[in-house]
Amino acid sequence: MASITIRNIDDELKASLRLQAARHGLSMEETARRILRQTLHESRQTKGLGSRIHQRFRALGGIDLELPARGDLPRGADLDA
Repeated sequence: MASITIRNIDDELKASLRLQAARHGLSMEETARRILRQTLHESRQTKGLGSRIHQRFRALGGIDLELPARGDLPRGADLDA
């Protein structure tokens, strides 16, 4: 296993980490490992922007839009004109 040293952590952040560790009966080091593991695992599972927007607003429901009838099929541009 590898080790890292994190310097220049402000006192408030360190106190928060210490309190969270104590609440869960863990060491500060184990708490930091769990936070890193969870955060990095979530970032690997992050979906695209459209999926994240859909997930955020899914609970609000949606609307059904009436789509216009399609007439002519799309065609390429006439660049000779």
